[in-house]
Amino acid sequence: MNTPRSYAEAGVDVAAGERAVELMKAAVSRAQRAETVGGIGGFAGLFDASALKGYDKPLLATATDGVGTKVAVAQALGKHDTIGQDLVAMVVDDLVVSGAEPLFMTDYIACGKVHPEVIAQIVSGIAYGCELAGCALLGGETAEHPGLLGPDEYDVAGAGTAVVEADQLLGPHRVQPGDRLIAMASSGLHSNGYSLARAVLLGPDGPGLSARLPELDRSVGMELLEPTRIYAQVCLALARAQLVSGFAHVTGGGIAANLARVLPEGLTAVVERSAWRPAGVFAVIARLGQIQELEMETAFNMGIGMIAVLPQENVDAALQVLADAEVPAWELGTVRDRASADVSDAPAKGGKGGIVNVVGRYQ
Repeated sequence: MNTPRSYAEAGVDVAAGERAVELMKAAVSRAQRAETVGGIGGFAGLFDASALKGYDKPLLATATDGVGTKVAVAQALGKHDTIGQDLVAMVVDDLVVSGAEPLFMTDYIACGKVHPEVIAQIVSGIAYGCELAGCALLGGETAEHPGLLGPDEYDVAGAGTAVVEADQLLGPHRVQPGDRLIAMASSGLHSNGYSLARAVLLGPDGPGLSARLPELDRSVGMELLEPTRIYAQVCLALARAQLVSGFAHVTGGGIAANLARVLPEGLTAVVERSAWRPAGVFAVIARLGQIQELEMETAFNMGIGMIAVLPQENVDAALQVLADAEVPAWELGTVRDRASADVSDAPAKGGKGGIVNVVGRYQ
């Protein structure tokens, strides 16, 4: 084997990276806000913080995330233009749980080899997600890691910043006994549970990406690649109308573990399974994998991507806001004193917060 005499011979193609930047410029230019300063290509993204002068006590919120092994599905299908929306959703919908408005995001793409068209597709999805969320794509980085990742492999991560007025902060301190729960439908699996989903559906005994199953109206692969719904704008609308006490973004750990994080100690949320029927993809995974109900509810969102906690008198108004935004939603359950719940405990994710009990049977 000859000793490499250039960066390109060692596996890093600088010219390909520059080509990728050129291809993504148009998409990134659409994902901006008035506060964005400068354009793509700088060492750092700039945001005009004078926009925060109108706040009495602005609190900055930050979050970072990835999309896990869902990227393996995108790579297997050769379809890379939606995984970026998943990335944005995982970040901004964590931010809006506190009532914070997402301001900007940055992204990081690590790959074994820069394929300019693929990188541009990924970034175009990130930019589109930022448009849906109302935040700016302020910057990013693409890193080529030959020898660490295969030539067609990549992973994505992102970080976001948001702002909320201190006295408008949502969270457990606002939740009271008697509050109601409203579920917002997920678009599918979102970006959690894919290690289990892939093991069942794409493993040696699974139907495979191209299979068509009775419970699904499209192929397994396209079902798995369905982009994560972004709730940021409708959640902000609910918060600005002062209709809600808090939100729970249903990600890893499922409904119970994530809802418990926004409850104060001493309160229990009772979630009624009879309030909805999970989408067919969940039934497929449970059936083919012979997975028990509680395990499904730990790994997957079961058809609910976001939960609003709110006073009973605000339920009708909140449901109208969600209907106007074309987000399917329904009443899910109630918040009670721990003593009056009289059902078994399910501790919060992370070991703090209230208790959530999921009861009854699905429709």
